[in-house]
Amino acid sequence: MFLKHLRAPRTLALLLAAPAAALADYHVDILPPASPTAQDAYALHWGVMYVCIAIFIVVFAAMFWSIYKHRRSMGAKAAQFHENTTIEIIWTLVPLIVLVGMAWPATKTMLEMKDASGADMAIKVTAYQWRWEYDYQQDGVRFLSHLATPRSQIDEYNGPGAAKNDNYLLEVDEPMVVPVGKKVRLLITSNDVIHGWYVPQFGVNQYGIPGFVKDAWITVDKPGTYRGQCSQICGKEHGFMPIVVVAKAPEEYAAWVKQMKAKMPAEPAPAPAAEAAPAAAPQGAGEKVAAASAKVDGKGTYDTTCVACHGTGAAGAPKFADKAAWAPRLKQGAAALHDHAIKGKGAMPPKGGNMALSDAAVKAAVDYMAAAAK
Repeated sequence: MFLKHLRAPRTLALLLAAPAAALADYHVDILPPASPTAQDAYALHWGVMYVCIAIFIVVFAAMFWSIYKHRRSMGAKAAQFHENTTIEIIWTLVPLIVLVGMAWPATKTMLEMKDASGADMAIKVTAYQWRWEYDYQQDGVRFLSHLATPRSQIDEYNGPGAAKNDNYLLEVDEPMVVPVGKKVRLLITSNDVIHGWYVPQFGVNQYGIPGFVKDAWITVDKPGTYRGQCSQICGKEHGFMPIVVVAKAPEEYAAWVKQMKAKMPAEPAPAPAAEAAPAAAPQGAGEKVAAASAKVDGKGTYDTTCVACHGTGAAGAPKFADKAAWAPRLKQGAAALHDHAIKGKGAMPPKGGNMALSDAAVKAAVDYMAAAAK
């Protein structure tokens, strides 16, 4: 019986004696703001918190003082002030002044968050299940950003998965890069369902809605890596849609743009008018074209780009070698499948999101997957 009474104190003592290291990474505050809008929201948060604390102290201090000073044992008698106009005016004006005092900075902050005018650059952000596409309007850079956490760390069907990375489910193969100190306008939309582009340290949580373009803006204060996630429940892979933004000094950003543009596929040169309608191809030309396309590594393209969706059947993509899933696609014919893969269709972005792929590589990958499903 005595031990039973000691159980609660003993548990409390163990909690109080927990190593400090176990609490070293325990955050009770908002993540450090890294943009003007996030800084304003942070200041607004604490400003309203201080007002609430002050109101709490004043109200409860007055209540406890009244209870103590006006108790019956001291002979206190209740004052009669029914329908006292002065008191009614006071308890109406004081809350009104407090609310207006809090609403003024809140409204100012909200208006600033929505003012994307005067931007130095613009990036179109398109959401797909489950990846992000970034299209730099001024710099001519365009790429997709996928989850980089290995599936071996995620899947635990047959026991514990591999050891988790420090940034488990918050790492991507190609982050969005922005220059420090520049106002960046974000044009956010979606290709399939509603997504949410959310980076807490920027104070931005903007919905991407199919058929609409919403805008937001950021100005990153200092170089660094900032992470977020899709804030909408966009499907079964919702938790695998991270956002990573890397802020670099302007000169480093310019070098990054140059590097990325070198990876972009060259724009095809327009055919001369005389060649727009060529004569009938000489005999044997078809065999030469087929031989040239046969040299493209379809399996390699599949392994590097297509496996992300077709390997698991994600986002409605027919799973590799699944004959039932591929049957209706194969009926459309090779030409239609090639066209869908190159131009994009439904949840699939053009060229699977890898715009650096040549048309021949995409066609070879489609032929490889089609052959496996026959």
